[in-house]
Amino acid sequence: MSKVVLLVEDYADVRMMMRFMLEKFGYEVIEARDGYEALLEARKHGPDLVLMDIAMPVMNGITSATLIRSLDNCQNVPIVAVTAFCDQYVESSSEFGFDEVIEKPINMEQLREVVYNYAPQAA
Repeated sequence: MSKVVLLVEDYADVRMMMRFMLEKFGYEVIEARDGYEALLEARKHGPDLVLMDIAMPVMNGITSATLIRSLDNCQNVPIVAVTAFCDQYVESSSEFGFDEVIEKPINMEQLREVVYNYAPQAA
């Protein structure tokens, strides 16, 4: 059974491109367009990994990550921030609830490395 990645991104084209890559890597992908949808999807699915944009409408990624961490089924789920504002968040990523921060535009090899590191597939 494939691992489940919750992909949280407000831009449909970026979400589509990342979904394509994640599925190519062998992951099942659940999508959310904002932090509030991410919270609902995390509660419902208990993903193996969350890839979270930070600057989004309705609820930003920092608030969403904090709330996701409070869910019983997600307390130990790795959350990786995916942002164009990487320099602002790298130093304080753990204080915001992120295990790591990766920068947009997304590098396919970096994404693969991060996803395999936090949600390794069974051999």
